[in-house]
Amino acid sequence: MNDILTGLDHHATLPALQQPIWPDAAEVLKVRAELAKQPPLVFAGEVDQLRNRLADAAAGKAFLLQGGDCAETFADATADRIRNRVKTLLQMAVVLTYGASMPVVKMGRMAGQFAKPRSSNDETRGEITLPAYRGDAVNGYDFTPESRANDPWRMLKAYNTSASTLNLIRAFTQGGFADLRSVHEWNRGFSENPANARYESLAKEIDRAIKFMAACGADFESLRTTEFYVSHEALLLDYERPMTRIDSRTGNPYDTSGHMVWIGERTRQLENAHVDFLSRVRNPIGVKLGPTTSVEDAKALIEKLDPQREPGRLTFITRMGAGKIREELPKLVEAVRDMGSQPLWITDPMHGNGITTKNGYKSRRFDDVMDEVRGFFEVHYAAGTIPGGIHIELTGDDVAECLGGSEKIDESTLEERYESLCDPRLNHSQSLELAFLVAESLTKN
Repeated sequence: MNDILTGLDHHATLPALQQPIWPDAAEVLKVRAELAKQPPLVFAGEVDQLRNRLADAAAGKAFLLQGGDCAETFADATADRIRNRVKTLLQMAVVLTYGASMPVVKMGRMAGQFAKPRSSNDETRGEITLPAYRGDAVNGYDFTPESRANDPWRMLKAYNTSASTLNLIRAFTQGGFADLRSVHEWNRGFSENPANARYESLAKEIDRAIKFMAACGADFESLRTTEFYVSHEALLLDYERPMTRIDSRTGNPYDTSGHMVWIGERTRQLENAHVDFLSRVRNPIGVKLGPTTSVEDAKALIEKLDPQREPGRLTFITRMGAGKIREELPKLVEAVRDMGSQPLWITDPMHGNGITTKNGYKSRRFDDVMDEVRGFFEVHYAAGTIPGGIHIELTGDDVAECLGGSEKIDESTLEERYESLCDPRLNHSQSLELAFLVAESLTKN
């Protein structure tokens, strides 16, 4: 076991990008020690179960739906907002399951997504320069010296907020809220729009099918609950390492901060700390691949993170941009296919499509998001490989952050309903629209 722990700490000798500059190293050690004493947020058995589900998705027997906030905040970890995010994901999963006749693996970008990479360590407004906002696990969003001071004790608050979020998620998904016989209930509280009307029509079809099966004597106890997993970018190594525990059954290390953790586009350097650390834990691992990813990069990541070619172990999350996906993705997919590897391929149609509007808002065009999803399916179907999932930034709230969609959100609407502290998210109706597109794409091949 000592050898395992020594190996886990090898990352500490390697370059680690996107880490905050903490003002007091001694305080960081205290926080790490406190985190190491906390109960795990997830358990090894759940992680192993997810690996099996992702293996099914990689083989084309299921589909991964992964979604949630770009960056969670402590203030937004309320029961109402968590419930709305879960409801939106449940609705999307119903659309996908019914439309494509395929099991859907439901996973939130939740209960841990409290840190964000930044392009600069600092932010300047006028004559004032302060540390950049790196997520609530590091500092505050308000542009004041007090708020922007990097504080390692925020990592402990991130842990506690993740624990309460997970508690609510488990209550919602295991206590009857997720019962498929309640598909109409999930639409309550959301404003009327074409996407919701289309969902309501589908819900009536499901209702009729369930009533027919009930009349035939079917047992629906299994419909009361659903599996729901949580994931986040494993960015803060001062958080992830203390949350890593040795499983008493197997002696294997698990990062118990989430069921699945991923490496971002900015931290996937092969010889750096993030890749080394996550290569040593048993969790399913994701890696973001942008348009500059080379074939050699993809192959090397497979060798480092999944040398045994274990089904469900490695997920490639492609974020190419609508204008580049049809050009850049085929070479990666074909090269990985030809080397005999079968990672789970999913698309992140959000991060490659960012724009800044004339009135100064970070946004995305919904049409670009939809086009990247279409391109993702086209590339995989042409290569004979499996488009296994989608990774999106969404909220269950009635925000206006991405342009377009059935609500026809324009730049003036952004000024009224823009809430994100980092990246723009799809709102509830846009998320449903996207789910219908994906369901249609899954039935075309």
